[in-house]
Amino acid sequence: MHNHEHNGDQGSANTIGTIRLAFLLNLVFAIGEFIGGLYINSIAILSDSLHDFGDCISLGLSWYFERLSHRDRNGKYSYGFRRFSLLGAVINAIILIVGSVFIIREAILRLATPVQANVKGMAIFAVIGVIVNGYAAYRMQRGKTMNARVLTWHLLEDVLGWVAVLVISIVMMFVDIPALDPILSMGLSVFVLYNVVKMLVKTISLFLQAVPAEVDLDEIERRIKRLNNVVDVHHTHVWSLDGEENVLTTHIVLAEGSKSTEIRSIKNSIREIAREFHCEHTTVEFEYLKEDCSMPC
Repeated sequence: MHNHEHNGDQGSANTIGTIRLAFLLNLVFAIGEFIGGLYINSIAILSDSLHDFGDCISLGLSWYFERLSHRDRNGKYSYGFRRFSLLGAVINAIILIVGSVFIIREAILRLATPVQANVKGMAIFAVIGVIVNGYAAYRMQRGKTMNARVLTWHLLEDVLGWVAVLVISIVMMFVDIPALDPILSMGLSVFVLYNVVKMLVKTISLFLQAVPAEVDLDEIERRIKRLNNVVDVHHTHVWSLDGEENVLTTHIVLAEGSKSTEIRSIKNSIREIAREFHCEHTTVEFEYLKEDCSMPC
């Protein structure tokens, strides 16, 4: 039995459109941020502009891979192109890690020779940053793929970062502590680095076909074993195409003399169980006790 469910075309189109919007918003804002950072002499703003240019690269790649991932399957990619979305998530995470390390280095150098920034300018950019990234994060959080999750999480981090910049700039309006600017930049970068590394580990795990964290393989087998005319279950495997759409394969040992109507009922029941674990591709092989299963694992 092979079952392939593929719904949510409208949701996919919305995800692609949201990534495109986030890319354009970030590109415009990053250019303005870079110019403004030079003008107001803020390493935090300049660092974040480079960070946002990295975001633009990530968003651009995500846009491309998300569109590619929704192409129809063909003779070469029989499961379709969904895993390209995971590839986009891996590349995005690596870019963000490299950018975070660069920003930490620049902040440490600036700590040695702190320079007073234009705190009013920082506050203005912070307000704009909260609005731009907040809107993009709000739209992005509707996406369910790992690619969309990486981007959502990072946009939320940007919002928190700009809130912190706003608070620090207000403090510096009353207290002359120029070192706060690079300290803030370094602290935010360490926070980003920690969380993006965790996301990268999870994404690579899915890329290597590990069982998705939300899937309980033992529970799936227990529920299948409780079905009428099912004697045993083995060789059950679940992996994810993109962090949203999962694949299930399993071998079912049937009771001797099972009728075709009973087998169809088992198929439908397994299909329902699979749907609960977001398994859109479900392949089941039926066997009898007297048969020798040749699969090694």
